[in-house]
Amino acid sequence: MNVEEYLSKFFKGTKNPTLNAMKFFMDEFGHPEKFLKVIHIAGTNGKGSCTEMITNILINAGYKVGKFISPHLMKYNERISVQNKDITDEKMEEIITKIKPKIDKYNSLNKEKVTLFELETTMAILYFYESNCDFVVLETGLGGLYDCTNIVNPLISIITSIGYDHMDILGNTLVEIAEQKAGIIKENSQTIFALSDDKEVNKKIENICLEKKNKLHGIEKSDIENYSYDSEFQKFDYKKHKDILINLKGEKQLLNSCIAIECIEILREQEYDISEEALRIGLKTVVHRGRFEVINNNPLIIFDGAHNKPAIENFIRSCNMYYKEQKKVYVISILKTKDYEMILKQLLKDKEAVFIFTDGNDKERYRSKEELLKTAKQYTENENLYIQDLENTIKLVKERYSDYVVFFVGSFYVYGTVIDMLKNPINER
Repeated sequence: MNVEEYLSKFFKGTKNPTLNAMKFFMDEFGHPEKFLKVIHIAGTNGKGSCTEMITNILINAGYKVGKFISPHLMKYNERISVQNKDITDEKMEEIITKIKPKIDKYNSLNKEKVTLFELETTMAILYFYESNCDFVVLETGLGGLYDCTNIVNPLISIITSIGYDHMDILGNTLVEIAEQKAGIIKENSQTIFALSDDKEVNKKIENICLEKKNKLHGIEKSDIENYSYDSEFQKFDYKKHKDILINLKGEKQLLNSCIAIECIEILREQEYDISEEALRIGLKTVVHRGRFEVINNNPLIIFDGAHNKPAIENFIRSCNMYYKEQKKVYVISILKTKDYEMILKQLLKDKEAVFIFTDGNDKERYRSKEELLKTAKQYTENENLYIQDLENTIKLVKERYSDYVVFFVGSFYVYGTVIDMLKNPINER
């Protein structure tokens, strides 16, 4: 079986909200999800960072940990891993071969066919079950209530943040979006939530926790004390935990770290053995690619997939924290499904920077560079606005902007292309 070819045939989007296909697959396979100890993570931003932090801490504590994420940055296999080792092509083919007859059966009985995310969620659950994982850290794909991953009953539910994204599916207000995210909260469990500035959002989460008989652990910014940072680490106190070091950049990572710490404290209360050393090493050494990640040193190139308002605001704060005095180039690629005008308005507040607009790596999916340039001119008098094919951008920034900090921003899906461009410059191909 050609796995990539087989996967390419599946619908990649969302359909009518239902868990029918997931219930069907779990029935067919004897409910492997019921044997998994799951930490389930939803949120507009911060899901990925929290997933990586909690996974890294638990691995350092000696546990076998399955991890499910999306999207992938380089290769599809990244979505499903055990001990931070991606599922192999051979294992993926083996599991798909088991699932394929069930997919054919479901599709023959239903008008709406199995989607790619339903397949990959089923594949992940079977892989984690067969691997005898001690824990599974499961990141939702979209929302929570009708997300494919919501077939599980977690030990702990985590909601990292509530912000505007995917409004066509999740709702037009923060309260509506919060209700969708809170769909992962299950009966008689525990929930961690980074409290919002919106009191109505907080009330919605609190009420759902009351209905579901959940103990709510609210994370407040005021719990973070004695904060400092340098080019290598951020340092802070959280409740009884003093001098915590994290190597991920940006203030938003403080809240994500506190969520991870709170998660570990709950597991300790449940008598899981997780040392303070494992906690500290896990936070200090965590890797999260594509989030304010330095991907090249000469010139200095930083990649960040920020593509919604909270993420763009966090990105800008991080730029000002670490590179306020340096000359900057922003290389911008934006999917057609994203709020490109908001992204441009926010980034163009930097009046001194150079902006390069691209078509991304797929002209069908991305806003054209010409449209981005035309729109940008409405929001700034900055004349340092240019268009360029993504393929030629590395050559351009090396030749013309070697003494600048270069930021690739606006989409995760160009990450692989940018990395490949750095490894194989266009003039060397």
